[in-house]
Amino acid sequence: MPHALAYWTHDLSPFLLRIGENFGIRWYGVAYLLGFVVGAWLLRRYAQSGRSKLPAALVMDFMTALVIGVMVGGRLGYFVFYQPSALFHDPLVLIRVWEGGMASHGGFLGVIAALAWFARKHRIPFLHLGDLVAASSAAGLLFGRIANFINGELWGKPTDVPWAVIFPDSPLPLVPRHPSQLYEAALEGALLLAFAQWRFWRTSIVAKHPGVLAGEFLTAYGLVRILGELFREPDATLIMGLSRGTFYSVFTIAAGLALIILARRRKV
Repeated sequence: MPHALAYWTHDLSPFLLRIGENFGIRWYGVAYLLGFVVGAWLLRRYAQSGRSKLPAALVMDFMTALVIGVMVGGRLGYFVFYQPSALFHDPLVLIRVWEGGMASHGGFLGVIAALAWFARKHRIPFLHLGDLVAASSAAGLLFGRIANFINGELWGKPTDVPWAVIFPDSPLPLVPRHPSQLYEAALEGALLLAFAQWRFWRTSIVAKHPGVLAGEFLTAYGLVRILGELFREPDATLIMGLSRGTFYSVFTIAAGLALIILARRRKV
């Protein structure tokens, strides 16, 4: 491996605007805000095009439900899936959100709960709402992974590729590592967003087979997450020899495939 001095050492601040030692406007918060803004914009476009059963007037109510689902599910999921002992020994860590800690798989579960509640309250088909989320949520994943990179967290495995980065918070001795956060931003974010937009606008899948797009999104997410895990340093103990991200993604793929099969068999 080339000498570590030949690589860039990560020195980006997690704060866009810092107030004091641990408070201020963090890039992670900006990423979530951008994700929800882009998501709301897309949902309004869907409604205006006549392809959505969610009225434009309910978009902000829907986004509020999704925000709560993502935040609660993502936070709970992080500790249940990755740090259960921390939650057991210090339950208050759950509300110390400024210390970081969100899990995308937990966020998915939170979104499902929010969808079920919103669909029942407003009498909009659950599977259709799932398709709308699938067609717009990858923007949030894109911004979130970029924020992970800015924060210098969830770093990759050691490597000697020319674009490797030295992350000061990674385990000693400090060595160049894959910027796996950016790989995941490209895969989970940009690639899935492009795929979902193509399926939504260029095909009739949402109208003919509600739920298929949501199933495709879950399946594709699981696949690209597993690919990204090949370059990412596992952030928790292994399960059956697999990183936790890979292990949970197997269930995401299974759920996506099951949803595709059921949605295609279902008569509209």
